[in-house]
Amino acid sequence: MRPHSRHSPRLLAAIVALFASFALAVQPVAAQSVLRDAETEALLADMARPLIEASELESENIEIVLINDPSINAFVAGGQVIYIHSGLIDAAETANEVQGVLAHELGHITAGHVTRFNERTSAANGISILSLVLGVGAALAGAGDAALGAIMAGQQAAMGSFLAFNRNQEAATDLAGARYLSGAGISGRGSLAFFERLRNMEIRRGYAQTQDASYSRTHPLAGDRLQVMRDLYQRDPAWDAPEDPELQARFLAARAKLFGYLAEPQRTLDMYPASDTGIPARYARAYAYHKDAQVDLALAEADALLEREPDNPYFLELKGQILLESGRPQEALVPLRRATDLTLNHSLIAGTFGHALIATEDEAHHEEAEKVLRAAVAKDRMNPFAWYQLGVVYAARGDMARAKLASAEQQVMNRRYPEALRSAQAAEAELERGTPDWIRAQDIALQARAALERIRDNR
Repeated sequence: MRPHSRHSPRLLAAIVALFASFALAVQPVAAQSVLRDAETEALLADMARPLIEASELESENIEIVLINDPSINAFVAGGQVIYIHSGLIDAAETANEVQGVLAHELGHITAGHVTRFNERTSAANGISILSLVLGVGAALAGAGDAALGAIMAGQQAAMGSFLAFNRNQEAATDLAGARYLSGAGISGRGSLAFFERLRNMEIRRGYAQTQDASYSRTHPLAGDRLQVMRDLYQRDPAWDAPEDPELQARFLAARAKLFGYLAEPQRTLDMYPASDTGIPARYARAYAYHKDAQVDLALAEADALLEREPDNPYFLELKGQILLESGRPQEALVPLRRATDLTLNHSLIAGTFGHALIATEDEAHHEEAEKVLRAAVAKDRMNPFAWYQLGVVYAARGDMARAKLASAEQQVMNRRYPEALRSAQAAEAELERGTPDWIRAQDIALQARAALERIRDNR
């Protein structure tokens, strides 16, 4: 007994949903929470610098972005941007392991795999769309089984084509990553250790280590990759190169800091008990206590860190952040001003310092706040928090045109396009015609309009 054709709308909905699931499966993740931290960004840049030189890319064109995702992953998107998941940092045990991942992702960039990924996605979607058309035709004719058969066959062909291509990319990129590690004089020991850990995870989670099982995956199985790479790394002259102890110490501190920031306080305290007085443990506990509103304990950990390294700008930033977010902005000024000076007005640290100056509610600080915040956004325009604080200063000083322009800057970065358009238009109307700020207001308005049109067209 077959369903009557009057049920075809429900069947068509199922077919369309199945097709949509494939389209989503082959698209890279587009919207995830970005984590910004001056110390971690500096560490990742220093890790990547020798590898970028070995790849013959230009370091100023490579951007490394940390995103809040607990999965162990990294990927390239948008040209020369490497995205690192927070879960990968947490899973790695050494800086050398992360450098192996960065080398691999640089291989994707040099091979142009982002462009080719889009080409193969389009081809796979083309196969799937054809099967969708056939399936819809069968459904309209009342042949429900034939419709589902057509769509499923198309899905299998499309996904198989896409995944086979992607696995070939990954294997080739492993070899490119090995070249860049070698060219930088960095051992592949960390890369092998990381892959070994991934393979153990696969085994524990029940993933079969067979070729048939690997066919349905976007990456070759860790065991397969290990077999190919082990001989290559061990023959390389850099195999016995020692790890950089300073880089490793920085990595352990940044990893603990990230863990303390993201994890529940009790989990952090279990992982880093009070008996551990090392820098990573104190770093993690400071964030755990701060999140748990135990201000005195958080400050005690920060002070213990500063006792070891009084001029560490990131420890000073930590103390200032704890004081500021605990309602003590006046006390936060000293460590944050020092951290800002030591980092030559790093955008993120200067943004926090500017916020502390404003939070004192003392108008005498507004001139310094404006100077600091303008320097921050001049170095890094992609800092919506600093733009927001700058807008607050402008508004407090009665400069409403620039306050609206600053609002437009942070709104467009946060994809609040209708608000950004209104703010930019209001700023443009009040600013002196032909000035750099007036031109910038026009640019933001054009950007917001274009984004709104794309959104409308995609509906």
